[in-house]
Amino acid sequence: MGNYEVHEPEYSGTTTDEWDEPRLEDFDTDDLGEVADHFLLSASGFPPENFTDLKLPVVDPDGDLNRNALQTAKSGGHGVGAIDDLDEDERAEIEDLIDDLANEHFEDADFGD
Repeated sequence: MGNYEVHEPEYSGTTTDEWDEPRLEDFDTDDLGEVADHFLLSASGFPPENFTDLKLPVVDPDGDLNRNALQTAKSGGHGVGAIDDLDEDERAEIEDLIDDLANEHFEDADFGD
C-alpha cells in the first residue's frame, strides 16, 4: 500500500458527537502506540515514528468510535481522497474498512454502495 500501513482502530464505545480532528495534546498519553489506535493509517507503520505520520482519525481521545469522524475519513477534505500515493485499490480497501466500521456500529449509518 503505497507509503501507508492500514490497521483497524481500537475503541471502547461509540458516539455521534461533533467531530474535530484531534491533536497530540488532546490525548492523555504521549505513547504514540496508544495514540495510533485512534487512526486508520500511518506513514511509518504502527506504532508510528511521529504523530504527523498518522492519518484518518476515527476514534476520539476518549476512546469512542465517532460516526462523524468516519464520515470525514470517507469523504471529507481530510479524508481518504485527500491522501496522496494511494491507488484505486488501496483507496477502495480503506473505504470498505470505513464502511464496515460505520455500518456495524451505527444503526442509522448507510455507508457504502
